Parts: sequence; structure tokens; C-alpha cells
Amino acid sequence: MANLIALIIGVGAENGIGGALCKRAQEAGYHVAIVGRTAAKIEAVADTIKAAGGGASTYLADVGDEAQMLAVFAAVDALEGDLSFVVYNAGGGYRHDTASMPAAVFEDIWRVGCLGGFIAGREAATRLAALGQGTIVFTGATASIKSRPPFLAFASAKAGLRAVASGLAREFGPQGLHVGHVVIDGGVDGAIRRQRILEHEETAGKNEILSPTAIAESYWQLHLQHPSAWSFEIDLRPFSEVF
Repeated sequence: MANLIALIIGVGAENGIGGALCKRAQEAGYHVAIVGRTAAKIEAVADTIKAAGGGASTYLADVGDEAQMLAVFAAVDALEGDLSFVVYNAGGGYRHDTASMPAAVFEDIWRVGCLGGFIAGREAATRLAALGQGTIVFTGATASIKSRPPFLAFASAKAGLRAVASGLAREFGPQGLHVGHVVIDGGVDGAIRRQRILEHEETAGKNEILSPTAIAESYWQLHLQHPSAWSFEIDLRPFSEVF
């Protein structure tokens, strides 16, 4: 069997969703291509994977810059093996009140949340469709389907990303490519949340915030789905989350 490659775009802290996805792919025996904007963070994830006996490559990139993203895909093309699992996980819960929001801020959020997903999705889809197999998963949010202040710009980007994902699924699904979109509906237990809510471990009960490891497993189960029963969209939330 050919070596298989997982490309995880939007990797930050090791204990976040991106880091958990990298570890899950490594557990399945995949070489992991790790893309992020902070060298120290993606190198830490790569070191953990290598310490566990896996293979990893790291790439610094601004996901909204087409030239940089094309360079990442060219580098992944040069790796030994076949690309099989791609996740676009870039973005964050950006807050900004509408009245004072400069257009440049709105555009920056859109470039990360939506444009980067289009570039990554286009490049991944053309490669995987040529192989007649593979999975692309896009990380969505509650904001993908519900726009509320102060997340207007973030919601616009995430709604656009959902549209990109659904378009790719319809276009490339018949060619053997599985495209999925995951709505993350709730707080994720990771570095970002720990910085914002320092006492969250005392205020949140067991399983009341999303586990990155559990999220990664759900993504992987999408990857493993049989072609006769594919899901396009799933939503993930803690058992106690109101929806």
C-alpha cells in the first residue's frame, strides 16, 4: 500500500483541534503535513508526532495568500506518498462591533475564514479527484449558519466557507472525493479557551466543553465512511449545549 499523507491546514497550539487532527492521522500511520502561521507551535506538534514514531513535515503559510498556499501544495506534492486526508481548520472566533469595524478588518477575517478555504479546497480537490479518492473536511462553527453580533464578519466568512464546501462536494463527489463540513457548536477545550476563561476547569463540568481529541475522531470517522453512505455535514456539541 502506498504511503498516505494527511494535510492539516490551520494548526496552532498542540492541544487544539489542529494538533489533535495531526495526532489522529499519525495514529493511523499517515505522514502528516502541518501548516500554520507560528513556527514554534507547528514544530511542537511535529516533534510530538516524530517522538511517537510518525513522520511529519511543517510549512509556514498565510492561508489567505494564494502564492504561499500554492507553495505548500507543491511541497506536499514532492513528498513520497499519496495525499488522502485534508482539513481546512484555519480561522478563529473574531469579535468586533459592527459600527466601528473597518472594511480592512472584515476583509482580513474573510481571507482567513473563506478565501483560504477556497484556495485549499480547490488545490486539494483537483489532486484527490485525479486519484479518485480522499477526503476534505472544513471546520465550521455555529456562525456558519447563524450570524450574531459581535461576530458579523466571522459569520460572513464561515457562511462563505460552508458554501465553498457544499459546492466542492457537489462538483467532486461524483469523482470519488468525499467533502465534509463540521459545525463546531460550543466551546473547545484548548489553549485559546484557557487564555480567555482561566477558571473554566472549575466552572465547567465533565464533558461540558468540546474535547479536541473527540472532535478529531469525528473528522476521522467522516474519512472512514463508506462511499455508499457519506455525510456532507455533521454538527458537534457537548451534551449540555443548548441548540
